[in-house]
Amino acid sequence: MFIDKAKIYVKAGNGGDGAVSFYREKYLPSGGPDGGDGGHGGNVVFVVDTGMNTLSDFRYKRKYLAVRGENGRSKRCSGRHGEDCEIRVPKGTLVYDDDTGRLMADLSSVERAVIAKGGRGGWGNQHFATPTRQAPRFAKPGIPGEEFNLRLELKLLADVGLIGYPNVGKSSLISVVSEAKPEIANYHFTTRLPVLGVVRVAQGASFVMADIPGVIEGAGTGVGLGFEFLRHVERCRMLVHVVDVSGSEGRDPITDFDTINRELAVFNPALAELPMVVAGNKADLATDEQLAAFRAEMEARGLPYFEMMAAIAQGTDELVKHLAARLPELPPIKEYEPEPLTMAELDAEADHTVKVTREDGVYFVEADWLLNTMRTIDLDDYDALQYFQRLLQRAGVIDALVAAGVQEGDTVSMYDFEFDFVY
Repeated sequence: MFIDKAKIYVKAGNGGDGAVSFYREKYLPSGGPDGGDGGHGGNVVFVVDTGMNTLSDFRYKRKYLAVRGENGRSKRCSGRHGEDCEIRVPKGTLVYDDDTGRLMADLSSVERAVIAKGGRGGWGNQHFATPTRQAPRFAKPGIPGEEFNLRLELKLLADVGLIGYPNVGKSSLISVVSEAKPEIANYHFTTRLPVLGVVRVAQGASFVMADIPGVIEGAGTGVGLGFEFLRHVERCRMLVHVVDVSGSEGRDPITDFDTINRELAVFNPALAELPMVVAGNKADLATDEQLAAFRAEMEARGLPYFEMMAAIAQGTDELVKHLAARLPELPPIKEYEPEPLTMAELDAEADHTVKVTREDGVYFVEADWLLNTMRTIDLDDYDALQYFQRLLQRAGVIDALVAAGVQEGDTVSMYDFEFDFVY
């Protein structure tokens, strides 16, 4: 099943906590602090798998978690770093932050992309020893890993895209010029999914062609499967517009041509600017007057035009040779630049906000980062308590309490730690 959109949740590993430990030996009872650092958390890494061509795997698994770093240990031993979580995706996958819409990576030319970074490990108490504080009973906690709700979109990588009304011969064309074997039948929407084929022109020379289905009148505004597959055209370097020049289904070929081009422009104006070649198919069913009228119209518009009978591969060689000659002159397949974080997002990442509420005369302080810090501090130790007070001052917790109206002697509660406020 061809799936080109998916939503998943990813979480990088948290960093391990630094250790609070003291060196002990038989004849060395006061060896000093030797708590090791915590290990770094694992990253969430997207890896291109050339054997994949769909996002169908993400229908069944939507949560991906990297391993957290191990906590530090005694004897200055650092914790082990967490293993990365590798997510395999097809080439051409775009990764978006689903909450903000920001493009994070385009896996078209790069083979690997780190999407969520693991948290750094916290320092052990060995780093906090000073001449006046020789037995620190606190350490730094590990930093949480990044987490995102992601939206994945696959946009096929093709040099040439085939567009045109259903049943005009696009599948027949790609089947005779490449090794692709799409289903071919004489009814509309036989091709329900995009088809890729490699067109080999000469030894060592080839290009990729894509049959884009579902392009009909109204596709640019979402009619039928328009939105589903029109985005695959955006990667193409040039387009081949296949037209039934015989009007075998009672439609006018020139009207068909204009209708499809209009839908491309409605969906994305840049598509209307792509180089285009016109292939007049089913020439054997057309009258001389029909062929002459359509050829004259295309020449008047300055478009390269080729007549063919795709079902029997007549006239297709000339088309392929023309495409192969044009492609080296065109820009490479379009790639999308990842978007940087906005100032608001940067501020949110560095968020150290503190929530202060007052109930029954007690001031309650809440902050996620504060809870993590308190886990690694022995608040019964004088040096550790002094360190914690300086941390509260630097982080703006004291200012937040004063702004909330706290007075000398009021009770302040920080999770399971309570104290009387002294300013």
